Amino acid sequence: MVKISGPGKRLAIYIGESDRYEGKPLYQAIVRTLKREGLAGVTVLRGLEGFGAHSRIHSTQLLRLSSDLPIVIVVVDSEKYINKALPVLDNMVQEGLMTLEDVEVIKYRPRNHEPERENA
Repeated sequence: MVKISGPGKRLAIYIGESDRYEGKPLYQAIVRTLKREGLAGVTVLRGLEGFGAHSRIHSTQLLRLSSDLPIVIVVVDSEKYINKALPVLDNMVQEGLMTLEDVEVIKYRPRNHEPERENA
């Protein structure tokens, strides 16, 4: 079972809902890639409204319905696993923002029995 606690990193990737990678939505490609890379988990959040480098507002308002809402992908794991994924993500994310922060993982224990993973 994967158990993580102690110092870690939180990677946040800010992209648009319409961004693509090899014909698929970029956020889906990132989730599948991070799973393959063995990261502990990832969450995709869909924003209601926002703007980025182009300063265009993307919104869910009925009068300005956008098909390119903001997406934030959040990954928390050990520094080792985050650093392993960064070069792959750098290739996938052609336009957007990635941030990396230090975090303290208090508890991460899945219910199912997955193979034991090295914590560092």
